[in-house]
Amino acid sequence: MKKVFAISLIIFMIAGKSLNAQEAVLKPVDGKIAPGMTEVWDPEVKIIQPGEKNNDAPSDAIILFNGNDVSQEWTDNDGNPSKWVVNDGALVSVKGAGVIKSKRKFTSFQLHIEWKTPSEVSGESQGRGNSGVFLQEQYEVQVLDSYDNRTYRNGQAGSLYKQYAPLVNVSRKPGEWQAYDIIYTAPTFNNDTVTYYTPPRVTVIHNGVLIQNNVSLRGPTVYIGVPEYFVKKHGPGSLVLQDHGNPVAYRNIWIREL
Repeated sequence: MKKVFAISLIIFMIAGKSLNAQEAVLKPVDGKIAPGMTEVWDPEVKIIQPGEKNNDAPSDAIILFNGNDVSQEWTDNDGNPSKWVVNDGALVSVKGAGVIKSKRKFTSFQLHIEWKTPSEVSGESQGRGNSGVFLQEQYEVQVLDSYDNRTYRNGQAGSLYKQYAPLVNVSRKPGEWQAYDIIYTAPTFNNDTVTYYTPPRVTVIHNGVLIQNNVSLRGPTVYIGVPEYFVKKHGPGSLVLQDHGNPVAYRNIWIREL
């Protein structure tokens, strides 16, 4: 019993010394602010392993397409196996197959996705290499062949469709791989369920260049109408890739939940 008491006393004294030492750091010395007063040591920042290349997935990412199997992470809009095809390690949309959506649902996230429009140019404006990346099934980042292809500015590649035009056009030639890095912050809703308390925010980097800078969306993506009129409370949602009738290819899709 005495031994247990002694050990307890020692632990208490050590803890007391540690506490006193911390308090000493946090108190001004001779009325002056010490550097340690603004240093935060714990908890230590989580360590993850980056990819070998900047486009490679870090160790905490979810791989949504590995270049082989579409059925593992994706379905069609009704939850059935998708008719999109895998060709040379890329996921390719098939005309008439409809959208493809991730089985997993997400809130806020960092997304990396690479895409390529057909090398053989066909059509013009919105009819050339058209697809889209829908965040939480609601908000579209436009995919389009915007290389020497004039269209309305808030509908070209990198636009938040019909809401924000990209800051610049950094599109590569048709048939060349392009990359989006997207930072998405999900919205919160007021009690009325049809207005945002905090709107969704999106940052887009296209081929290494910032083209959308933490913009606040007005509402879901709509082709006709005003986005604000279509706001409706929602929770986590799938990532959706659009079939717009053009054989657009995707690869190296990974996501980090935030």
